[in-house]
Amino acid sequence: MEDERKHNIHITPGEDGGWDIQGSGGRKLSHHRTKEEAGHAGRAEAKKAHTELKIHNKDGRISESVSYGNDPFPPKG
Repeated sequence: MEDERKHNIHITPGEDGGWDIQGSGGRKLSHHRTKEEAGHAGRAEAKKAHTELKIHNKDGRISESVSYGNDPFPPKG
């Protein structure tokens, strides 16, 4: 079974400051000065790829997750 996490887009703290947008296999897609700039670019990338966006805090933990894809189990209501 293919690992679904490969298809997510992640916004993570950059090693040299700023924020990185990472795609499949941790591949760096872009770098931004602020988390807000990275958020705009990351959302656009996730929408284009119809996938999930994971936004991390400075400590590396996921603080927000937004799905722009085809959810296999959408909530009822």
